[in-house]
Amino acid sequence: MPQMGESIAEGTIVRWIKKVGDAVDRDEPLFEISTDKVDAEIPSPAAGVLMAIAVKEGETVPVNSVVATIGAAGEVAEVPEVPKVPKVPEVPKVGANGAKTSAQADGTSAPTVAAPAPPSTTNAALAAPLAQAPEDEAGGDRHKSSPLVRRIAKEHNVDIGQIQGSGIGGRVTKQDILGFIENPSDSRSLDSRSARPASEPLVQDRPFTIGAAGAQIVPMSVMRKKIAEHMVLSKRTSAHVYSVFEVNYSKVDQIRKAKKDDYERSGAKLTYTSFIAKVIVDCLRQHKTINASIDGDNIVYHNEINLGIAVALENGLIVPVVKGAGEKNTLGLSRAIQDVADRARAKKLNPEEVHGGTFTITNPGNFGAQFGLPIINQPQVAILGVGTIEKRAVVIDDLIGIRTMGYLTLGYDHRLVDGAVADRFMADVKKGIENFDPAQL
Repeated sequence: MPQMGESIAEGTIVRWIKKVGDAVDRDEPLFEISTDKVDAEIPSPAAGVLMAIAVKEGETVPVNSVVATIGAAGEVAEVPEVPKVPKVPEVPKVGANGAKTSAQADGTSAPTVAAPAPPSTTNAALAAPLAQAPEDEAGGDRHKSSPLVRRIAKEHNVDIGQIQGSGIGGRVTKQDILGFIENPSDSRSLDSRSARPASEPLVQDRPFTIGAAGAQIVPMSVMRKKIAEHMVLSKRTSAHVYSVFEVNYSKVDQIRKAKKDDYERSGAKLTYTSFIAKVIVDCLRQHKTINASIDGDNIVYHNEINLGIAVALENGLIVPVVKGAGEKNTLGLSRAIQDVADRARAKKLNPEEVHGGTFTITNPGNFGAQFGLPIINQPQVAILGVGTIEKRAVVIDDLIGIRTMGYLTLGYDHRLVDGAVADRFMADVKKGIENFDPAQL
């Protein structure tokens, strides 16, 4: 299991591309993994024959674990023991007479020794540190956790030391801290809820009814669980507000038709997103609050403009980041956006390419949506939603005319961005698109 980033401690095998007995070339895709940061196809480190698979699809293991063996044809390989991510131990059931029961081989339950009396206060105090996550090498007061978990803890004033980590070596996972924030008064936040394996979802403690007979029930994919967690976290964190502006793309449409062949000869596609990205970058330089983030009680104004581009995948969504977007012209942005989008669909992104963004653009208009109300990509404070761009009848100087029109939606975090600030930004974006200077190409 490769180390896909400094803060990544484990990975899940999503799919084996090769089967046992298949020949494999060096750097040929061997298996697909999912981590906290990115999904990726992992190339084979050597040429040979896939002799054995030690980790099955859907299993999660620590980084650097052996997941398979490659050898020469005819060679016999032993399947190595692989440490799995610890699971919650089964809790013994209590019988009617108060005695614990355990399952026998025949499926019946046999009584066992009754539970001992609760420990005294002194014993409980001595045992408490054993339930805490081990301390990180970086310092005695920091428990094992990722930067994302520590940021969530800081934003919600949570002491990570109160949470029993369910990850490897007692690592506090994102599921642990989200469960604790959701219900800190519930004693289960410190045991059964936080002891949930990282691979298990946050489950609401409420009954539910399955639909009509024959309904299909399937577990969430790793990517879907991450999307769900991130969206819920964002709605819980940011005070979402939206402004919608109608934009005339007629001039941009004329420029695009005149220049798109030149761009294709340069190996780039000149799309509406190219123009929008360029205008956004220019406006972010003038409206620094939109290109900021919140860190606890502090505001971080970013010097660089790193543009996130939401890319729809077959079974999910990912937001690769164009780093240093503020230093690129329209051609450079077009190439960079096309590059990260193509590699995102091919699962060729590196972990550092999916975080560090300061502003995000998403385009539901590709599928015909007039506009959307997108959720902010944390820890950013704003996101732009691009609606479908189409010819419409509009009023121009008291006459009806046909123009290429579309809606732009800005979702912003009202904890930092006021309505007047957001609307001034969007007014400049509208002006920049409607009066786009061809010299910027």
